[in-house]
Amino acid sequence: MEKTIGLTQLETYTPTRFTEFLWWLSTAEKELLADAVVDRNRHKIIGMTVLATWAFATLAWTYFFSTVTTTIWLAVPLGFFMGFIILTIDRALIKGINKFSKNKLMPLLFRSLLAATIGVFMAQPALLYMFKKEIRLQTSLDNEKKRVVKSQELNEFYQPRKTTLLAEKEKLQKEAAAKYADVAKARENFLSETDGSGGTGKIGIKDIAIAKRNEYQKLDGDYQQLLTTEQPQILAIETALKTIEESIKKEEEAFTEYFNDGFLTQVEALNNLIKTNPALQFRYYLLVIILLLIELMPVIAKTILPSGTYDEKAMQREAMEKEMVTSNISKEKELKELYNSLAHQNDKEAITAFFDFTKEDRTQKIKGFSNQWKEENNQTFNGLWEKMKKEVLTRQEQ
Repeated sequence: MEKTIGLTQLETYTPTRFTEFLWWLSTAEKELLADAVVDRNRHKIIGMTVLATWAFATLAWTYFFSTVTTTIWLAVPLGFFMGFIILTIDRALIKGINKFSKNKLMPLLFRSLLAATIGVFMAQPALLYMFKKEIRLQTSLDNEKKRVVKSQELNEFYQPRKTTLLAEKEKLQKEAAAKYADVAKARENFLSETDGSGGTGKIGIKDIAIAKRNEYQKLDGDYQQLLTTEQPQILAIETALKTIEESIKKEEEAFTEYFNDGFLTQVEALNNLIKTNPALQFRYYLLVIILLLIELMPVIAKTILPSGTYDEKAMQREAMEKEMVTSNISKEKELKELYNSLAHQNDKEAITAFFDFTKEDRTQKIKGFSNQWKEENNQTFNGLWEKMKKEVLTRQEQ
């Protein structure tokens, strides 16, 4: 016997796992999409754009983290983590786009702005990778400029102190030079007096020659004493100047240790390279636009692709589920109200039966209390009443 197949089951479609994965990326419900023949391919296209953006984001973020960390085993998982975040954002963006949205302009502008922000940032690592050699050269030039600027700043910082020390040294040297000139002149006068070439013209040591010799010796003594006093001062000034130069050199060396090829350094080098290289500017902005479009692909694809039966099915299915939820809650409410009503009714009947069954027993108990009161002469009526209230009367429910 041949099995009879219903009309609605004649055409069946079983998607592959990869197709289901692409549908999941496009935020489509596979149960509704399996029967939407035209929309199957549309959502596969959207899924492919999301997959491409996800792969690009993962690679871009992995390279970004490789510039700020020295171990690749840390950069790879961080890159996949940030790529997953971008995937989540893209799925959230395209999930909110459908033809039944009442206000399409503002959500689209917001999604485009968010996607553009993410895309511009993601474009930076890709551009850094593409222009790696040029950026490395520009980085070395920028570091050299920074070193020169740092050297100038250090010299300007220490220049007042160096100027003061050099002025003091020059002053001391001028005093010593002036004193030496006086000594040299006195010596020349003494020698010219002794050899007869000057002064009185007499050869030999005479009174005038002796006087000039004494003057020369006195000036020379003063000069030697001045040297003894000023030489340590000049030496201290030279030591201070040498210390300043060593400090400048050490600070320059310490500054050069901070030179690196990190992310921000490369970005700065890229900006400087663009400013100084007109041939690169056009290509740079063209690449930025292309990379930006890669991030915007899911939003663009979901916006420009026409809507088919899937959106209608999704809207109708959602409306049906809302109606079913409302209906189920209403029915559950009716059942609970019915239960409460029947429980109330049965409780009333049980309480009525309870009082009916115990009526005669209560009467007999009252008669017993009354007979006991008659027999006991020492008990008051008020005491009987209190006992009756305690043993026979009911307590009101709170």
